[in-house]
Amino acid sequence: MKTSTLPRTYRVAHGRRFRLADYDPADTDGLASKKDAVEALEKTVERLAELQERLYAQNRWSVLIILQAMDAAGKDSAIKHVMSGLNPQGCAVHSFKAPNSEELDHDFLWRGTCRLPRRGQIGIFNRSYYEETLVVRVHPELLGVQKLPTTLVTDEIWKQRFEDIRAFERHLARSGTVVLKFFLHVSRAEQRRRFLERLEQPEKHWKFSAADLAERARWDDYMAAYEETIRHTATPDAPWHVVPADHKWFTRLVIAETIAARLKELDPTFPTMPAAERKKLKAAQASLEQEKE
Repeated sequence: MKTSTLPRTYRVAHGRRFRLADYDPADTDGLASKKDAVEALEKTVERLAELQERLYAQNRWSVLIILQAMDAAGKDSAIKHVMSGLNPQGCAVHSFKAPNSEELDHDFLWRGTCRLPRRGQIGIFNRSYYEETLVVRVHPELLGVQKLPTTLVTDEIWKQRFEDIRAFERHLARSGTVVLKFFLHVSRAEQRRRFLERLEQPEKHWKFSAADLAERARWDDYMAAYEETIRHTATPDAPWHVVPADHKWFTRLVIAETIAARLKELDPTFPTMPAAERKKLKAAQASLEQEKE
């Protein structure tokens, strides 16, 4: 299995020539066995747990993981399986739905800024501020509820938002936050199959909404919006990873391997105690060992 190449296979660091059509949603990078992928994922999750402990103890870097996708692409299950072995104290998941009244009283980056991970933590955004160049672009009428001065709502607004996002993520990178962005690339045919599965199984009815079909009808518009967004916001500081999502077992492995590889590059270490503190620890150890049980 070519696990060493997985983190790089789908990386988009410079998006000027990016075309979504160049990425196959059903690709498995030559890996044909789901069983092998599941076993590899278990080992990678173990590595992630070890790296997270060191990241948390060092308390210098933070990691922001952004998951974007069409409905039923597997974001929730990826979070569940990839993050299953992490310590909840050092990990937080935030799901972004339609903005509430308080969020609409601020700029479009504000609600994401409020939920950024602290040093030593891993933060996961299930959708994010990128909705402002995706959903809002497909439904530009939503700009009307964002209380923007009318003079600012021009044809340049998407270009300006791309600029703001690039600057924001550059600021995060320069402040010690590693930004990992994943687009879970599911095919229209696979989304249909998963929607039907939800409708056929009563325990999955809660996952389906009639609005999902309305958004599906705008598939081409969304693909164009994703392509444009990735093209203009993939940077060396915050690259996009376009992950094939027709096979969830492969999607999870690619995401896990990518995160593990980036954490390994950071090489977080456990803090070392000053000599005076180590002396106190030795004294405490000796005191405990002398106690009678």
